[in-house]
Amino acid sequence: MSDEFETASETTGRHPVNVGHLVMGLAFLCFVGGWALIEGDLVTGDDIRWLLPIPWLVAGAVGLIAIAISSTRKHGTKLVASAPPDRRIDASRHQLPHRGESETR
Repeated sequence: MSDEFETASETTGRHPVNVGHLVMGLAFLCFVGGWALIEGDLVTGDDIRWLLPIPWLVAGAVGLIAIAISSTRKHGTKLVASAPPDRRIDASRHQLPHRGESETR
């Protein structure tokens, strides 16, 4: 039986990114990297306190970028171009009714 309704992820080869998993995975990897630097005596003393916020900063920045990219792909970008002067509509003649008013006047 053939499936006529394929999702976008099947046709494009991409799948949606779970941003929460991405952020926590990157934070975990950064913590492991920091731990390896401390255990290897590459970072010692007061330098350790500067190393601790790095995983959260890296993961947060990548999360924001992932949200921006996935939002742009999902919703697209809307470009607005103004009409030439001879094609513009007089807004005073084409007003939408306010709430509570009837559609016809």
